[in-house]
Amino acid sequence: MKTVRGMRYAVCSLVALSLGVPRRASAQDEGDMGIAVGATPPVVTIADLDGHPVDLGQLVGKKPVVFEFWATWCPLCQALLPKLEAAHARYGDRVEFVAIAVAINQSPSSVQRHLAKHPIPFRFLWDTNGNAVRAFQAPSTSYVVVLDGAGKVAYTGIGEDQDIDAAVRKVVK
Repeated sequence: MKTVRGMRYAVCSLVALSLGVPRRASAQDEGDMGIAVGATPPVVTIADLDGHPVDLGQLVGKKPVVFEFWATWCPLCQALLPKLEAAHARYGDRVEFVAIAVAINQSPSSVQRHLAKHPIPFRFLWDTNGNAVRAFQAPSTSYVVVLDGAGKVAYTGIGEDQDIDAAVRKVVK
């Protein structure tokens, strides 16, 4: 099974590398790449699935936020989904959950079709130009970033084995 997980991670990582996302070697809370814990992500604008601009800065600093960099074709995202849904059910009234659909091998309409068949209870946004991927230094899909209520990174992680409940619990007061 480790070989399959490793291959899943490799495929998802290669996609991020195709966007030109730098890989960082420093250790994070649970992850080993991406924006540093304690950092404040830069404000960027992406879009909703209907193409309307969304300023991520409007979501940050009001209450904790969980971002997942996601794709319809990502097996790690699918495997991580039950943990995200459980955390959403437990903390969704106090924490904003946002899936950021990467713009590789999918389109807003393919994401909308996927969600019509497989509803997911989070807000979905579309990272048309990779603005969010670059701002959060997302190394792959299934990359999760948890921001505290002040907008600082409290957790980052990659893959299906993340303890999302523990990561969210750290920022809920």
